[in-house]
Amino acid sequence: MSVSTTFEVLADPTRRQIVAFLADGESPVRDIVDQFNSSAPAISQHLKVLREAGLVHVRPVAQQRFYSVNRIALAECAAWLMRMGGFWSEPLKALEKDLREGKLAD
Repeated sequence: MSVSTTFEVLADPTRRQIVAFLADGESPVRDIVDQFNSSAPAISQHLKVLREAGLVHVRPVAQQRFYSVNRIALAECAAWLMRMGGFWSEPLKALEKDLREGKLAD
């Protein structure tokens, strides 16, 4: 899955909250649903999108489904963000310096 697709999936606040909830460890669907003011089918749809994007894993046990974060996928996102942070760091420092020195006119 591409980084851009990952960020598209995580653009939804409910999906970000689900990932944050699962960061504490594996949880059954019922516990995930209980965290939100949404219907079980709506949360199941969010979980499906997260699963298809490779951001969560599902582990079936009898009739239950347990979800957990795919830490490798999140680590790839973090690495990309770190690279982009380095990309912007120097230009932003130069802009800050120019602003402080009054080099930029209105």
